Order: sequence, then structure tokens, then C-alpha cells
Amino acid sequence: MAFEHKSVLLDEVIEYMNIDPIGIYLDGTLGGGGHSYEIAARLTTGRLIGLDQDEAAIEAAGLRLAKYGDRITIIRSNFRDMKKVLADINLHKVNGILLDLGVSSYQLDTPERGFSYSEDAPLDMRMDERKEKTAKDIVNGYSEMELYRIIKNYGEDRFAKNIAKHIVKARADKPLETTFQLNDVIKAAIPAKVRAKGGHPSKRTFQAIRIELNHELDVLKDTLEDMIDLLLPGGRLLIITFHSLEDRIVKEAFRTYENPCICPPDFPVCVCGKISRGRVITRKPILPSLEELELNKRSKSAKLRIFEKMSEGE
Repeated sequence: MAFEHKSVLLDEVIEYMNIDPIGIYLDGTLGGGGHSYEIAARLTTGRLIGLDQDEAAIEAAGLRLAKYGDRITIIRSNFRDMKKVLADINLHKVNGILLDLGVSSYQLDTPERGFSYSEDAPLDMRMDERKEKTAKDIVNGYSEMELYRIIKNYGEDRFAKNIAKHIVKARADKPLETTFQLNDVIKAAIPAKVRAKGGHPSKRTFQAIRIELNHELDVLKDTLEDMIDLLLPGGRLLIITFHSLEDRIVKEAFRTYENPCICPPDFPVCVCGKISRGRVITRKPILPSLEELELNKRSKSAKLRIFEKMSEGE
């Protein structure tokens, strides 16, 4: 199928990026190129660097952004390596950085990628298909305690212990190899009354396995400081998250970058020497409009947070 991904909070991203026509911008999660297309359209002599680890995204974005070829550089890479990637092309500072941490519609709707619990497919879930390890390896190789840990911590599922127990019991007979096989096991682990009231019983477990496999939270945590370092004074970092774990990491990091002081509250003046890196633009996250929610149901859980690097003289 064609690579499709509706760019969430597109108008808001363009408004708050404060695009300078001669500036340099980095889209760390290029996807289908929707956000990048609108950024590039506003550049004159500026430049946009687009990163993605998914080959299908790279191909689709390349076609979509072809008309802006002289302004665009597309590189297949995980955004955790953005500092090195930029250095390799002799760039060291940028005017703005965007991350859209959502799974693309293409990834969800392409059965063989194994991201969706709504289609029967091999348990894969790799964002980067060059990697060898898949979701199948986690489901069949992790201990019951390890499965419990990731389902509880990354899926925030109150039935994590029972789900892990059922997975281990089921795979003792034969390995779990498909999404529907895993669905059946999860369904059996959750009380019927709960299944009747809530959403799909597999949603949280699939999220947990995907996060674990692709190291999504670790990559985000490990890269936030690099992103602040890469910004020019006055530059902005925009991050769109889709679940509470990501949002919490971004919210707390932005708060710390704005006010890093670790002195006791009763100290009359700061003596720790930690200096603010800038300011939080969004005290509360920006959410999709009602109109966007009607057009794109997958935008429902999106939250946009923005941090601005300290300008010279502040």
C-alpha cells in the first residue's frame, strides 16, 4: 500500500516553529513528509534535514518532497544519531527541530509490519527493518517477570501480571508467531466484564512490546539534551507525543531545562551554578482541534509541547 500518514497538529507546528526562510530545520521523524513539506514550502535559501529509520517512509517522503529537492536532505537514520548525522554533512546548529512520535498510518495499516492487533500478521513491529530482533523474539524469549515489567511499565495495563503468565503458559505448547495468536492469549487473561467495557484488550500490550522492541522511551530520553544543544539561540524544539509515558518525559525535561537549579528552596540565592537553557512555550500541551479530531481519529491522544532555546542576552 502507499505510505500514508496524516500529519497531526500540522497548522500548530507551522505556527509555533517560527520558520525563518533562510533557516535550517530538522525533522527527526520524517514519516510521509507532511510536516516537512509545509516547512520546506516556507524556505527560500534555507534547508530542511529529514530523518527516518523506516525505508518506506524515506521513499515516500522523497517522492513527496521532490519539488523542494534543493532545500531538502533526507537521511535514513534514527533521530538518536542526529548530532552525528548533522556533523557528517557539516551542520552543527539548527533553527528548529520537530519530532512526531506517533506510529504512522502506513505502519499500522500494513499487516505484514505486525504493528496492528486488528490484522493477522507475523509478530514484527520493527520501526527499522534492518534490525534482526522482532516482537516475536520478545513474546517468546522474555521471562515471565520481564514480560510483566514491560506490560506494566510501558503498557500501564493493570492485568500485566496475568497477561505475562498467560503468554508464558501458551508458548510452552508452541511459539506465538502471529498477532492474532497473541490477541487470543491476551483476551483470555482479561476478565470478560473488563473486555466488554474497555477498548481492544491487546492495545496496551502491543504498545508495550513495540516500545520495548524499538527502545522508544530510551531513545527519547537519551536525545533530548542533544536536541537542545543543536538549537541556535531562539530556536525551538517541538515534540508531539501520543501516550502519557512520552509526554511525561518531555514535560519533565523541558521543566528542568528551563529551571535546572538544585539549590534548597530556602536558599536566598542560587549557588549550584546551573543555568537555564531557555523557556517552555507550552505550559499546557497543545491538543488537536475538534475539526482535526473529526478528520483524523488517530490524532485523539496527540500532545504538542514546545521549548525555546535561550536567546543571546537573556
